[in-house]
Amino acid sequence: MSGHSKWSSIKHKKGATDARRGQLFTKLAREVAMAARQGGGDASMNARLRLAVQKAKEANMPNDNIDRAITRGTGGGEGENLEEITYEGYGPGGTAVLIEAVTDNRNRTVADIRNAFSKGGGNLAENGAVSWQFSLKGVVSIEAAGVDEEAVQLAAIEAGAEDVAADDDVVEVTTPPSDLEAVREALEAAGFAVARAEVVQMPQNLVELDEKAAIAALKLLERLDDLDDVQRVFSNADFPSDLVEAASA
Repeated sequence: MSGHSKWSSIKHKKGATDARRGQLFTKLAREVAMAARQGGGDASMNARLRLAVQKAKEANMPNDNIDRAITRGTGGGEGENLEEITYEGYGPGGTAVLIEAVTDNRNRTVADIRNAFSKGGGNLAENGAVSWQFSLKGVVSIEAAGVDEEAVQLAAIEAGAEDVAADDDVVEVTTPPSDLEAVREALEAAGFAVARAEVVQMPQNLVELDEKAAIAALKLLERLDDLDDVQRVFSNADFPSDLVEAASA
């Protein structure tokens, strides 16, 4: 299971709590707005918007919220002031960290991110410092319970997937970003229940951490992810399985 998936699993389980749901809706609304601004408000013609709307619906975000976000992105209100920025940095144990943010105030956002790195034992870096260690990939996650991994692999590869990996909890299908929708649809048509489908920054190699560094890295990623302007956080940290289980509890 990749480092991305371990961190994603922790976020997904924590994000299910009511305390984080409001913040999650805000971030999803911003993603919908930015997708609509970039490619238009017609989801049938805008792949990024289709994915953003799908994620919002999977999180049980009300349709009215989704519609308002699309309206903002296509020319109404606060959506006009938002911009996307990617930040890079180093975390505990020499791990690489990528942060995708959507903000209406660059100065506030970079100050918050720099402060989070400082408190978390890392540091903000220049553009290009760590991004070369990641590749853009589509990822489809299927809950592993009761699933035949070989059947998933056959269906996924036939649909154009690059790789299939599994652990006790999740079967993870990796695709080129452009094939994500097709692979997801093929897996669903084959009868597999897709838990998540997203385009991510996948680390090319993982950095193994001892328990102390892993705990510090996890705290840093959570601190960054909790910032209002931060949409997503990626890292090449390889978390021990027992830490993932404890953090997800």
